[in-house]
Formats: sequence, structure tokens, C-alpha cells
Amino acid sequence: MTAFSTEDHQWMSQALRLAAQGLRTTSPNPRVGCLLVRDGQLVGSGWHQRAGEPHAEVYALAAAGERAAGATAYVTLEPCSHHGRTPPCADALIAAGVRRVVAAMTDPNPLVAGRGLQRLADAGIQAEHGLLASEAAELNKGFILRMVAGRPWVTVKLGASLDGKTALSDGRSQWITGPAARADVQALRARSCAILTGSGTVAADNPRLTVRDFAVERQPLRVVVEGVMCADSADREIFSDGGATLLACALPHPAHQARLQAQGVRVQVLPATNNPAKVDLAALLQQLGSEGINEVLVEAGMSLNGALLHAGLVDELVLYLAPVTLGHDSRGLFSMPPLPGLEQAQRWRWHDISRVGDDIRLTLRRPQAPA
Repeated sequence: MTAFSTEDHQWMSQALRLAAQGLRTTSPNPRVGCLLVRDGQLVGSGWHQRAGEPHAEVYALAAAGERAAGATAYVTLEPCSHHGRTPPCADALIAAGVRRVVAAMTDPNPLVAGRGLQRLADAGIQAEHGLLASEAAELNKGFILRMVAGRPWVTVKLGASLDGKTALSDGRSQWITGPAARADVQALRARSCAILTGSGTVAADNPRLTVRDFAVERQPLRVVVEGVMCADSADREIFSDGGATLLACALPHPAHQARLQAQGVRVQVLPATNNPAKVDLAALLQQLGSEGINEVLVEAGMSLNGALLHAGLVDELVLYLAPVTLGHDSRGLFSMPPLPGLEQAQRWRWHDISRVGDDIRLTLRRPQAPA
């Protein structure tokens, strides 16, 4: 295993901070940063900004010019080796005469998957990887999962009281959590490619599910899951405001479908094999993955939350816990079938615990979560 120096760690940390600047703009591509260092001095830097535009290495090489010859390139993801929307970055690094390339991690894309590093090595360049790999994977958890499993990373966002309730018995929930927590949710939306909700939430709350507190170049795709189309739902803002919305349903209603499509809504019929009245959630996520969706944020009620959790399709839980109590008749977090025993309980691991204003943000992940 390669022993990296303190300087290597410092430069890669800086490259990762560069990559994070693409948190809300690079989809469906990964977030990547690159630094070129020669004789201990930074001579060029860049980060991938948008799909279809130059990769991080190209920006860094352009900034360095002739000073790239003999430099070390620190890049947060293995340089690509194939022709996509842009030429291979591995070839650009070779042509520039860099001496060494350090990648945080290999690219999970089957079109690359070690070929970029091998191409560099075949050209006589010292090619290494594994420096701050977990940090790089965290930055691109959705891209990695889409490349590996074909579906996006699914984060379920929840706001609850101390007694684990999300709304009063009549559905009222505004506002359990405070303004700082709600602003934090806006940051989650801004980095997500899609926001998933259920028709019950749409009917009860009439949400728009848009990013409001951050300047974004594109709004996330809104995805609404509906078992049976309701004829009166077309008037809801999520369907009528002109934004990109996908309705996933199990049983179509032709007249309602035509009205929605006339409003620009995309309708997809996805009945589950074991229950044709329910949407096949796994198939829906696979479809979203095929469309380049890396990260999905779920903002839904206990039924859809429970269905996703029961199906093993949730990678991360983000729970904002407010210092209030709502009582035992209020609505809970998940609606799931009863367990025959504790050995069937889903186990989660703590990833982060932070205070957000007057609330506590608890982040949990499945033990086998890729990132």
C-alpha cells in the first residue's frame, strides 16, 4: 500500500474542497477537483463545474500551462480514459508531461474502473490512488451507488418531536422544527437531483418541493408516488407550476393522465409484481438511476417512508429532532408491518449528530451503505 506524505494529504484535502464547489451543479457527473503541484508550489487548479463542460484536470492544466510538465496531479477521482462528452483526461495529463498522478479513489464507472490509472502507468507516469478515499467517496456517494447498483442514493428526511411524532392526528405539522432546521433542509434539496414524495403529502400539504434559499442552476426533479391517480390532484402546485415533475402510478387514469401531461407532467405506470395497486419502488429508483439521478431526497409521510424502509431502499436517514412532544395519538415516522421478533429489526449506524438551531440533526446510515 502506498505511503503518502503529509504534503500529499494537504494537497488532496485542498483538491477535495475544490471538488465540493460542484456539489449543486455537476449532476449527473461526479464532483471532482484537481491540483497541479510542482516543486512544492501550486501551479494550476480546477474543478468540474457542469456536465458537458471540461473536467477538473482540463481546467488545472489550462491554468498551469507549461508548468504542468514534471508536476504532480492530485485529483479526487481517477482520470477518465474514455471519450464521453469530453476527451479522456488521462491523455491530457500524459500530453502535458506530468510526472506523477495521485487519485483519491478509482472511478466506479465501468467505462473507467482502473483503466485511467493504467493508461497513465503505461505512459511511464507514477500513478497512485487511495489517498483520502473515504472522503472522496462521501462527496460522490450517489454517483458511486448509481454506477455500482444502478440506482441513486436515497436519503429520507424526517422532522419529529421528542416522542417520535411527525404531525398531529389531523395531519398538521407546520412547524415542528425550527427555522434553522428548515434552512438546513434547503441545503439537502439543493444538492439532490430529485425529491420524492407521496400523493398523500401532496394532497395534505400542497408542497412545491423547490429549492428557495440557495442560488441553483436547476431545480430537482419532483417525483410523486401514487397508487391510484386522484382526479383532483392536477390542481396541486407540484403539478401545475411548470417545474419538472414525474408522477409514478400503479393504475392509470386516462383522463387524469392526459390532463397532467398537458401541464408538462411526465407520467410513468409502474405496478409492483406482488401488488399491482402499488408502485414498484425498486423499479422507480432503477429508472431514476438510468436517467442520471445520483441523489434522491425523500420528503414524505409515514406510508411511503415505511414502504421504502421495509423494501431496503433507504441508504440514509436524516432526522431533525425538535424539543417538543405531540402525544401518542399523533402520526409517527414510519408505517411498517409488525416484526415477529427483534432479530428482524433493521439496524442502523450513527454517522453524524449535530445541533441545528434549537433542534438536533441525527444522521444514520445502513451498515452496508457504500459511502
